[in-house]
Amino acid sequence: MPAADTGSEAWSAWLTSRTADQLDAARGLIAAVKADRPRAAAELLERWNDIAIALGNAFAASGLVQQVHPDAAIREQSEQAQLEAHKLLTDLSLDREVYDLMVLDDAEERVSGLDDEGERIRNFALRDFRRAGVDRDPETRDRIRAINERATELGQIFERNIRDDGTTVKLRPEQLAGLPQDWVDAHPVGDDGLVEISLEYPDVVPMLQFGSDRQARVAVHTAFNNRAWPVNDDVLAELLALRQEHATLLGYDGWPEYDAEVKMIETGDAIGAFIEKISKAAEASALRDRDVLLERVRQDRPDAEVLDGADVNYYLDTVRRERHDVDSQEVRRYFTFDKVRQGLLDVTGRLFGLRYEQVDVPTWHEDVTSYDVSLAGTPLGRVHLDLHPRANKFNHAAQFTLADGVTGRQLPEGVLVCNFSRGLMEHREVVTLFHEFGHLIHHLLGGHQRWVRFAGVATEWDFVEAPSQLLEEWAWDAGVLAGFATDDEGHAIPADLVAKMRQADDFAKGLQVRTQMFYASVSYRFHRDVPADGDAILALSRELQAAYSMITPLDTHFHAAFGHLDGYSSGYYTYMWSLVIAKDLFSAFDQDDLFDAEVAGRYRDRILAQGGRKDAADLVEDFLGRPFGFESYADWLAE
Repeated sequence: MPAADTGSEAWSAWLTSRTADQLDAARGLIAAVKADRPRAAAELLERWNDIAIALGNAFAASGLVQQVHPDAAIREQSEQAQLEAHKLLTDLSLDREVYDLMVLDDAEERVSGLDDEGERIRNFALRDFRRAGVDRDPETRDRIRAINERATELGQIFERNIRDDGTTVKLRPEQLAGLPQDWVDAHPVGDDGLVEISLEYPDVVPMLQFGSDRQARVAVHTAFNNRAWPVNDDVLAELLALRQEHATLLGYDGWPEYDAEVKMIETGDAIGAFIEKISKAAEASALRDRDVLLERVRQDRPDAEVLDGADVNYYLDTVRRERHDVDSQEVRRYFTFDKVRQGLLDVTGRLFGLRYEQVDVPTWHEDVTSYDVSLAGTPLGRVHLDLHPRANKFNHAAQFTLADGVTGRQLPEGVLVCNFSRGLMEHREVVTLFHEFGHLIHHLLGGHQRWVRFAGVATEWDFVEAPSQLLEEWAWDAGVLAGFATDDEGHAIPADLVAKMRQADDFAKGLQVRTQMFYASVSYRFHRDVPADGDAILALSRELQAAYSMITPLDTHFHAAFGHLDGYSSGYYTYMWSLVIAKDLFSAFDQDDLFDAEVAGRYRDRILAQGGRKDAADLVEDFLGRPFGFESYADWLAE
């Protein structure tokens, strides 16, 4: 990989080697399979694995670079490379000749010698072929191919519009009242006498949490929730319609039914039922907490009739400070970015037996830090941490793959892409960092598989968030935090303050769960009911917000920047589904000793290191000694 200050020519050559060259290799491997027509299933699957490795490498490099590279030309090249990768994947998934080879291997003498993993790979390949439409008539296959190519292009446009939205908000200096002094110092007054606020998280989150000027909060909230609007309305409408057509061409009732088939939840109707179940469980506490917040709003604005999006975070912080004695500005003194980052490495190193060694390797930006990771002296892989905002960079938080791990072939390599401040962090940002790092650990530990199909975070999609949500618990433990959360004088965050933080976090838990169910319902119902245009999208969004959220919207269009509508499609429910499992997993740990080596090692080896070798429910049962249940989540919700 070229260095950050290397010219675009070197980066273009590197990207070509990781994308176009890998796709050419995959095409050659596909042609060889069709020419040789291997008789034994074992040989065919080995070749299938080689094809998947080459394709996966192209997808990984193009998917990352388009989100992080500062050079627009390189981002554009990576986007084009990903389109080519999707095109080849679509062509392969609709290749009847390759499919027939896989099907014809049903004769006993041709499948002999396959172990359980080999049989699982073969079954997954056959399922993926059929879900792609390979057994449909030529006209249907051609239409599906066109839909896939256009949907990929639309997804890129949708994400690019969000990423490249450079809107800012200008405020008068006095409108920064309530903001932390270090934040104010980092936002000087311009020549026009105004302060410019970006819509990146390090600007938006403190403004909405601490800014006492209502007009300023409304301005920032409105701008943030109108990113990529109206340009993404038409993009989203077309994408939703194409997904609906895709599913119906394959004989499904709609996209959620198609999407859910390969997840733990299994059916589209079950998504709706799950949303209703969680919403009902949280309803009483959500109503109670909303009324508490609205009462507090009315102390400042007696004529306030509703709790809206510009007020909710500010008054959440206010009530937690007044009722629970938790001052978020006091809390953030203990969370300096550099110490938090090192603390994260120390915690996960101790928990899972990992060793991190910082390495000086070329990357796409000088902000990136890289580490080689090992377990008991054996190399596990490499991670890159790209944790601060900049222009034209992915503006949320996520783990990206740079390489999937395949035993004897390539070590796993992963990237965290986040947008944290360089100085003091909010505790919620610390929790987010632990969450995303949970994905990275899963990618590394699960990245030592014979079959690339099972490498890393390769379980059902509605289990993917469980390991990352589980790791959040270590960011709430006083003993764990004491190891890295210290103020300027070196004093560790007091245990009684952490206890108050946990109590304060419990306040409005139901309200937050209902907000998540609103997002889940948008994800599900947009794909089930398929609004035809921007007006219909907004109308359905408002209907769902009224039904599930307890927070009244302002004149905003949050759906235009709801990036999960691309990647997660109808499956945003998976965050809460995974949380149910994560709470059950956490029940197996000793709450007084979160570093208990036996439990942590068993969790590492029986779940994380397994990748996708088994169904997620089987992995969880192997760890817990029983099927997962709802009780731990219900207890947490009732706290």
